[in-house]
Amino acid sequence: MTSLPATPLLDTVKLPADLKKVDDRDLPKLAREVRDEMIDAVSKTGGHLGAGLGVVELTIAIHKVFNTPEDRLIFDVGHQCYPHKILTGRRDRIRTLRQEDGLSGFTRRAESEYDPFGAAHSSTSISAGLGMAVGSELAGTKRNVISVIGDGSMSAGMAFEALNNAGALDARLIVILNDNDMSIAPPTGAMSAYLARLASGRAYMGVREMGKKLTGYLGASIDRAITRAVEHARGYVTGGTMFEELGFYHIGPIDGHSFDHLLPVLRNVRDNAHGPVLIHVVTQKGKGYPPAEAAADKYHGVNKFDVITGAQAKAKPNAPSYTSVFGDALVQEAGFDDKIVGITAAMPDGTGLGKMLAAYPSRTFDVGIAEQHAVTFAAGLATEGFKPFCAIYSTFLQRGYDQVVHDVAIQGLPVRFPIDRAGFVGADGPTHAGSFDTTFLATLPNMVVMAAADEAELKHMVRTAVAYDDGPISFRYPRGEGVGVELPERGEILEIGKGRIVKEGSKVALLSFGTRLKDCLLAAEDLEAAGLSTTVADARFAKPLDHDLIRQLARHHEVLITIEEGAVGGFGSHVLQFMSSEGLLDHGLKVRSMVLPDIWMEQASPDVMYAKAGLDRAGIVKTVFGALGKTVVGVGAAG
Repeated sequence: MTSLPATPLLDTVKLPADLKKVDDRDLPKLAREVRDEMIDAVSKTGGHLGAGLGVVELTIAIHKVFNTPEDRLIFDVGHQCYPHKILTGRRDRIRTLRQEDGLSGFTRRAESEYDPFGAAHSSTSISAGLGMAVGSELAGTKRNVISVIGDGSMSAGMAFEALNNAGALDARLIVILNDNDMSIAPPTGAMSAYLARLASGRAYMGVREMGKKLTGYLGASIDRAITRAVEHARGYVTGGTMFEELGFYHIGPIDGHSFDHLLPVLRNVRDNAHGPVLIHVVTQKGKGYPPAEAAADKYHGVNKFDVITGAQAKAKPNAPSYTSVFGDALVQEAGFDDKIVGITAAMPDGTGLGKMLAAYPSRTFDVGIAEQHAVTFAAGLATEGFKPFCAIYSTFLQRGYDQVVHDVAIQGLPVRFPIDRAGFVGADGPTHAGSFDTTFLATLPNMVVMAAADEAELKHMVRTAVAYDDGPISFRYPRGEGVGVELPERGEILEIGKGRIVKEGSKVALLSFGTRLKDCLLAAEDLEAAGLSTTVADARFAKPLDHDLIRQLARHHEVLITIEEGAVGGFGSHVLQFMSSEGLLDHGLKVRSMVLPDIWMEQASPDVMYAKAGLDRAGIVKTVFGALGKTVVGVGAAG
């Protein structure tokens, strides 16, 4: 008689509480099943694969040992949260990851009670966890708070600020440092597991607590001497002096893929820890999937792929990406000017600076996840006569805004800011959308703010930034491929503060800032078909504005529409401010400002997102007709 195949363990685990019923010896099998589920799901959706594969055992162990969601589990960044989602009641939707109306690619409070804190930018987990730990103490609630942070995220100053504060408060907080980039092999074997259990056990922690209690009798200086002697002695065996100096009890490194290491340590910490504890866990990014293990980036972010071969689906672009055009243009200009240097905050390939790094390694600097430092580092270089290009995504430049203001703009230093991921970015949703940079940069005195309408304009703006030494200058461009225009051999130096007329008309004026220019031209075709002669202009600059161009458009058209891929308060607001001060709004001109909607737009394809925002061809036509008090009927794509 043929026996039926055993039910997969994963089918019995709907929520973390079900893990309590799984025998420790069966957890490696469950880990394999979680990996298989995750690989299959991401092969269909794309997403962040490598980080999640590296924390499967760690995620299972945390949910088995602790009582989530009552115990709080915070993931840093969120790239590694897919196994967590599978184990917390979202397995049935895991194949909707990063899709329209699907699961977020990051942790999200509105999505599950098991996501106590949303995370898509790095280095926030310890600060958030400390807030939760202190809040629980203030409320008289005893719970565990576990913050899982990757070694890359530890390069950000915010992580060390939080560690320092947690140590000073002596808060009951568990920080797990997920080290997936060690150059040495993780510790293995019975002796290593024994030392990890020993260091996290009641006896060792009791010695530390005894030292604290001696303070009242012997004085703080004697206590510090005793405590330091104990911790330095332990450091010879287990390491961790830096974290101990910050006030954390340090355990590890331990093998993050061994349940024999993880479970005893986590249980000991759960039962015995009183103050802040840091557990150093060594994992392998991409673990358990050979194509990911073999890839240089461990399949950090992937398109849809073939599970058997690991081959990723590649789009067939009709034009090079904006990021690639920027990277090529900067390398070209660096060949003419040895004062050009490139700076990236852990995103060399994402920003296009990987090409600069390959061509001019001595003039390209990856400072790690440290945007504040990147900006001020660039400012320092500028004081020495160099031409720093500090390339940071729009959404990440938000983290360095004080430095842009205080260290760059007030001092008038000529730092160049290439701003990638302007506007909607699609699957990464609201946390990564480039919505606010025009608004927060254009408000600064002496800041030049540009936006490229197409890839040729981007080349012009790179060269313009090289030539501009009178203060800070920025230029923004979106993710994805360009519109397919012919690229010049080399960019031209644009006149600062001067836009251009792309199409002449007489009744309607469309003034575009950024890559909505293509949709403006398409909308103009529909408007012309409806008998509305239309001018299309490319502003190029939000600051300084082309005052002559705005006057011309205002005085010779019945309708003026500004269009941009940014939030309210940006380009359109500056245009309206100027027009108001000039009295250009006093003579019946119909003006509308089209911006990103004042909501957090959830993930979808960029085209869908722009259509929902009304910033596509049809939306522009509708806005013009609305300004004229007419209804759009049967007009081209807008009909």
